[in-house]
Amino acid sequence: MTGRSADRARYDRATAHLDAPLAIVDLDAFDANADDLVRRAGGKPIRVASKSVRCRALLERVLARDGFAGIMSFTLAESLWLARSGFDDVLLAYPSADRAAFAELTSDPKLAAAVTVMVDDPAQLRLVEEARRAGGGGGGEEVRVCLELDTAYRVLGGRVRIGALRSPLHSPAQVAALARAVARRPGFRLVGVMAYEGHVAGVGDAIVGRPVRSRAIRLMQAAARRELAARRAETIRAVRAVAPDLEFVNGGGTGSVQHTAAEGAVTEIAAGSGLYVPRLFDNYTSFSGRPAALFGVPVVRRPGVGVVTVLGGGYPASGAAGADRSPVPYLPEGLRYDPQEGAGEVQTPLVGAPADDLLIGDTVWFRHAKAGELCERFDVLHLVEGDRVVGTAPTYRGEGHTFL
Repeated sequence: MTGRSADRARYDRATAHLDAPLAIVDLDAFDANADDLVRRAGGKPIRVASKSVRCRALLERVLARDGFAGIMSFTLAESLWLARSGFDDVLLAYPSADRAAFAELTSDPKLAAAVTVMVDDPAQLRLVEEARRAGGGGGGEEVRVCLELDTAYRVLGGRVRIGALRSPLHSPAQVAALARAVARRPGFRLVGVMAYEGHVAGVGDAIVGRPVRSRAIRLMQAAARRELAARRAETIRAVRAVAPDLEFVNGGGTGSVQHTAAEGAVTEIAAGSGLYVPRLFDNYTSFSGRPAALFGVPVVRRPGVGVVTVLGGGYPASGAAGADRSPVPYLPEGLRYDPQEGAGEVQTPLVGAPADDLLIGDTVWFRHAKAGELCERFDVLHLVEGDRVVGTAPTYRGEGHTFL
């Protein structure tokens, strides 16, 4: 029996008493992935990206382990909810325009001490000030601020740009200028700088069947890492001249942990997807993890030889539309989508030799293309150890929260 076949047998035994569709997290794989992230971080703490986990119980589990410290959140409402739930170090990774939440943040000393907001434009500071005033004058708490450096790799004099369209602050001088603007404004304190190199951390460099493209990606990423390391170090020197008590410099992502951790200017690493290891991480040379989060859907039809139909399964991931944004049939091995239908909203036909061995009611296990987005489809994660379900944990959705 292959390793994947053994996993399928375990998951089938563990969930035999449950009706699909359902989602599971293999805790042994989850913990092994956490250990691998810590090893690659080389002693620097890992801030857990909550959007890649979206389950409070699993956030608590990983933060109880050595090597992890703090949460990187994705909305201000989520940040406040986490802080009220007892998480005392929450970095909001994206700017917010949630005036009601800013009014709450600036009026509550516990929330203000726990949450750091992201800024890359003075207009975002003005929005916070407006929220203070609209709150009736009670918003006197100091707001912790983090600035974001644009990590995009620019070549040919800037005519070619590789990287996500995030912060407008690309040069050290631009970041330092905003740092001075924060320092001049009463009610704000600059505590951190973040720089997420998504074109390195979030792009696989070993694409099956595409050796030339894979090599080009590796060459680009190596050049981008060198350029960013120098620019990030210069940026932090410039910011520390304004804010010498800067608390943290955050960088990286699951796909670049060891490279970012090697930079002296970086004090902590961001990672989250590497705990679940979705299918997008199958194309990396820098690390390999164990798939930990899966969803199972039942076989409900057998339309003919070599084909079965499962209930649902059409859970696409965000990003540019393409085949790589679809979940992948994982267990049993050898199933694939019908090219005319793909993954369906209500039913999904699957073809391949293993289909003939599947019976009505059997479970087919899938891996999502991305990590935390799976949790927007399920309200509970069944926690598996060995061949037993040892507990359940509500997702954000299961606790009544759909932040985005």
